[in-house]
Amino acid sequence: MLRCKRKDSSVKIERDTPGGRNAFTGYGAGYVEVNGKRYGASLVVSAERLVTDWPATSVDSLGADHLAAILELKPEIAILGTGPTFRFPEPARLAPLHQARIGVEVMDTPAACRTYNILLGEGRNVVAALIVTPG
Repeated sequence: MLRCKRKDSSVKIERDTPGGRNAFTGYGAGYVEVNGKRYGASLVVSAERLVTDWPATSVDSLGADHLAAILELKPEIAILGTGPTFRFPEPARLAPLHQARIGVEVMDTPAACRTYNILLGEGRNVVAALIVTPG
């Protein structure tokens, strides 16, 4: 089970059950935390892998090269975090994921962190690709 603690505009997430998998442990303006380590740039996270050099900077910049990092992980579901606010990308930008039969959910980055943790806790094969912008 996960618990969220709010302090100002940042959130700390505590896991009730131990696990060696990558999970979000917090987020706030301009950063996300994975397993207690803070990242201030866009990244891709799966249960076993962490891609910290994901070059996506905005929804409008997404291309096939960005999605390759997600495709390589072969998830059942990909969650795209679009930054501090929700922005749906043009459908053609997500076509490579749909063609690979990967379910795609698009939401703001804080919601993506929470949703990823829930799906991870359910044992789903999920990847979160998060656009993190300076806060």
